[in-house]
Amino acid sequence: MDLPLNLKIFDIAINIHLVLEYLAFFIAFRYYVFLRKSHTDIITSNNRLSIILGAALGALIGSRLVGFLENPTISLSVNNLFTLLNTKTIMGGLFGGLLGVELAKKIIGEKHSSGDLFVFPIILGIFIGRIGCFLSGINEFTYGKVTTSAFGMDLGDGLMRHPTSLHELVFLIFLFVALKAVNHNFRLKNGDLFKLFMLSYFGFRFCIEFIKPNVFYTFGLSSIQILCVICWLYYSKFIVSLLIGKHLR
Repeated sequence: MDLPLNLKIFDIAINIHLVLEYLAFFIAFRYYVFLRKSHTDIITSNNRLSIILGAALGALIGSRLVGFLENPTISLSVNNLFTLLNTKTIMGGLFGGLLGVELAKKIIGEKHSSGDLFVFPIILGIFIGRIGCFLSGINEFTYGKVTTSAFGMDLGDGLMRHPTSLHELVFLIFLFVALKAVNHNFRLKNGDLFKLFMLSYFGFRFCIEFIKPNVFYTFGLSSIQILCVICWLYYSKFIVSLLIGKHLR
């Protein structure tokens, strides 16, 4: 199979990444609805809706903001501004969504943790979206650096590159299975599952950024890696509690 994958239906070019992105949102939401029906939700329907709206707004802002910060030196022009407004990243979406949820909960006075039900739908959604990234080859800035390792692949520019999207797909499968096992075998406090997901996924993304051709670094780190550090600091109390054995009993 040649990459990028170019599909046409009745001579109409199909953006496979965009199709899979929308499919990811749809399937992930349906999975969330299924999980909510099969689990007792201590948060009322009205408050849950407010939380979802907060997450959506926060994710929209965060994904665009971090997408912009990945290209801070780009010259400002009408064409580039349009490109930047359409640039988004799941990392900014996740952290922005987290902040949006916390703000929404403060506004409505909701005290219970709300993230656990979203964990597995989010993983499934990212997985489907990453398939689109892989099939898009070098058309999406998710490819890796040129490599001479046996894992290198031609993603569309004739060079052997790290297939970082494939690496992430493998990690997401492992993460899904691991968190299912943790959730089944340990007594977690409400909200802990989401925190474990965020720390694990942001930790993975911090590491894999080193084999991506980032062009802008601050203190030797990319904007995504700086966001990962911010996420770890945000959950620093939880990390300490894990280290001293207050969780996962």
